[in-house]
Amino acid sequence: MKKLLLGLVLILAAAAATLYLSPAAFLATIRFVDLQRAGLSHEVKEVANLNIHYYEGGPTDGETILMLHGFGANKDNWPRFAKYFTKRYHVIAIDLPGFGDSSKPDASYDVGTQTERLAAFTKALGIEKVHIIGNSMGGHISALFAARHPQQVLSVALIDNAGVTAPTPGELALRLKRGEPNPLIVTKPEDFDQLLKFVFVEPPRLPERVKTYLAHMAIINSDHNNKIFQQLMERYIPLESELGKIQAPALLLWGDQDRVLNVSSIEVMKPLLKNPTVVIMKDCGHAPMIERPQETAEHYQAFLDSAQTH
Repeated sequence: MKKLLLGLVLILAAAAATLYLSPAAFLATIRFVDLQRAGLSHEVKEVANLNIHYYEGGPTDGETILMLHGFGANKDNWPRFAKYFTKRYHVIAIDLPGFGDSSKPDASYDVGTQTERLAAFTKALGIEKVHIIGNSMGGHISALFAARHPQQVLSVALIDNAGVTAPTPGELALRLKRGEPNPLIVTKPEDFDQLLKFVFVEPPRLPERVKTYLAHMAIINSDHNNKIFQQLMERYIPLESELGKIQAPALLLWGDQDRVLNVSSIEVMKPLLKNPTVVIMKDCGHAPMIERPQETAEHYQAFLDSAQTH
């Protein structure tokens, strides 16, 4: 009964936010609702002179799942997915340095540097073993972490990850090769709608004033994001030479309609991994854990259950 009442209160709060609050307050309310439903709290830890923000929930004595977002994103990618795991697992969804609320120093943000920052973060929290899961750039970092710190990794899940040269190039690579603007970087208001259509088969439904606000915030961050993207390209670390070092069970999960990174990437990765599981979600885009969180969570839980039997 208490859970039912709490759910009703949260729904009413979200409805009121839609009608009366500013876009920033609306988003803060939705975030609050999502965190409450997921059993997550907002935490911060100073690591190597950087303030690292993250969401945390679930039993601290349970196995840890560490969730890494993609380029231009943040820890808010995860609560609607994470809620399916906080009863059983210790869940952490991090803002990687340079993104979200975490520090944005004038420093390197290539995947190799971010991987070692992640190792320092887990050490600072006293986490010895992790199930690591990452999307896009976060998947690239997750794979590199699993390859370079195999003793820490119980399993690795890569969701539409970057880091390999696909047999069929993704639309992002083709656009950049033609010298077109990067569709992941918003420089004018109309770019934001195009970004949503590029990433999702079914974009999240957002009030127009909220989309306008999010577009404005993305434009403010465009120079910073462009700098990071250039570093990712210039200091690129291919996973083809790293995947064979991964000892842990690996999940390759992809949306078959991903326009950013083509699903054919799996053809490259699967033979290089020692113990891969492959899931391809139909009619889904680049971020399945956002577009279809429950279905993605079911696939991930099945993988975790299978990994434990091995």
